[in-house]
Amino acid sequence: MKNDARYGKVAVLMGGRSAEREISLMSGQGVLSALRARGVDAHAFDPARQPLDDLRREGFARCFIALHGRWGEDGAVQGALELLGIPYTGAGVMASAIGIDKAMTKRVWLAEGLPVPRHALLPRGAATPDALHAISADLGLPLIVKPVREGSSLGLTKVTDAAALPAAVQAAARLDDDILCEQFIAGDEVTCPVLGAGPDARALPVIHIIAPGGNYDYQHKYFADDTVYRVPCDLPPGEEAAIRQLAERAYRALGCRGWGRLDVMIDAATRAPYLLEINTSPGMTSHSLVPRAARAAGLAYEDLCLRLLDMAALDYRESGA
Repeated sequence: MKNDARYGKVAVLMGGRSAEREISLMSGQGVLSALRARGVDAHAFDPARQPLDDLRREGFARCFIALHGRWGEDGAVQGALELLGIPYTGAGVMASAIGIDKAMTKRVWLAEGLPVPRHALLPRGAATPDALHAISADLGLPLIVKPVREGSSLGLTKVTDAAALPAAVQAAARLDDDILCEQFIAGDEVTCPVLGAGPDARALPVIHIIAPGGNYDYQHKYFADDTVYRVPCDLPPGEEAAIRQLAERAYRALGCRGWGRLDVMIDAATRAPYLLEINTSPGMTSHSLVPRAARAAGLAYEDLCLRLLDMAALDYRESGA
């Protein structure tokens, strides 16, 4: 295919050093193949294998960030690219840094009047028996325990017995200094991607996720074939519209651009939605959710990748003064 010179030389950042490296490599290979199929001069670039300054030395004009988790989704690589002056896909420095931090994200959403589950933050060293007892008494059981700054359900435990809470906290603490304990919302699990920036940001179709036993863990997210994804979803039309509107509000509240994916639980009894978290560099694997929602909206995988590359930008531009 004829080379598309509009984008210049493009680096697809993949791999990295986070606990989600395996998934990032899968996402990156998918994006790389898609961009090349559309004539983009795209190249794989693994920040764990070569220094980021090579991006400038090797003449890259933009970056497609297919990194997940720390050092790729948390503002770190975004800040480096700002210094290098190379436009990149997805959220900028501040939105990425807030989005990776589940506790800080909830603070922003609460300040904006958006619904989140009740929760408690446990910094390292604060998980005393008295503190754990108070949390389980306040939030009730079951509850969810997870690292504050990890994705892909890594380190996440559903606690149904207070006696299991210390072990769940210990498991999460292997991945992060800060632990989030969150009220468990029994009901429908849905996710809603958003594309764009500011007032022009628009939600894609909502996906209803039905995992075996309600256990949407790492294996079921990326490798198993027994998870059901309903898109177009089976929610009542008014309920889906409300979720899409909520996702757009949550996305804009964090100042995101490019794309993101909002995870939401709908209480089975009240049908009230609760925002769980945002992914500012979502997966692009064969099992990933953003490509599924895009297909439901009539946007093929390759077209999605090109649209995201079109939106590559910098937070800061030199004034020329």
